[in-house]
Amino acid sequence: MKEKIYVKKIIYILLAIGFIFFFPHLGIIPIPFGYAIVITVAAWFFLKTTHENFSDLGFSFKRFESKAIVIGAIAAVLIFVFLQYLFFPVLSRIIHLEKANLDDFKQVRHHVFNYIFFLLLSFLGGGFYEELIFHGFIFTRLEKIIPGKHKMPASFLLTNIIFGLYHFQLGTSGVLNAFLAGSAYHAVMIKYNRNLWYSFFAHGFFDTIAFTYIYLGYW
Repeated sequence: MKEKIYVKKIIYILLAIGFIFFFPHLGIIPIPFGYAIVITVAAWFFLKTTHENFSDLGFSFKRFESKAIVIGAIAAVLIFVFLQYLFFPVLSRIIHLEKANLDDFKQVRHHVFNYIFFLLLSFLGGGFYEELIFHGFIFTRLEKIIPGKHKMPASFLLTNIIFGLYHFQLGTSGVLNAFLAGSAYHAVMIKYNRNLWYSFFAHGFFDTIAFTYIYLGYW
């Protein structure tokens, strides 16, 4: 009986992860980032079935700490500098690696209104939504179905592989960038007692820097 319940739990969780991964790319919701609302609500309902809520993922307003803003900003700068000026330049000398496909964001270049709009999305879409759903929901769901003493690192790795592949529209470089940056956001969150506010700000500030580069025409 217990085995059947465990198998059902695995199936439900994998279906939920599949929905999170594919639904945004279907383009069903006509408004920008409208899928985020649908998936966030769906995740909330899923948690209710297991008598959990967002605080069990590491997010609650009571856990907000002002230093999360500072730590997040510092982490974002360090991650960005490492990837942009060390990792990818070195890797490009070893293997041929095309630049990330940023066509989805070309409307940001030299356009102030679009730039401000995407900065807002940096925190609401990239920061809050992706951190809550990937490094909160998916990570903790995987921890519930992966057995053994290494379930945390295994869940960490799988979560960020999924997070990287989720950005497949950006090309190989974009997927690799998302995997590494996502792993860094996730590590910051875990270091600070699994408080998603830290990864939220790290992710939001990282995307802010990226959109600023696009706006200024560097990318």
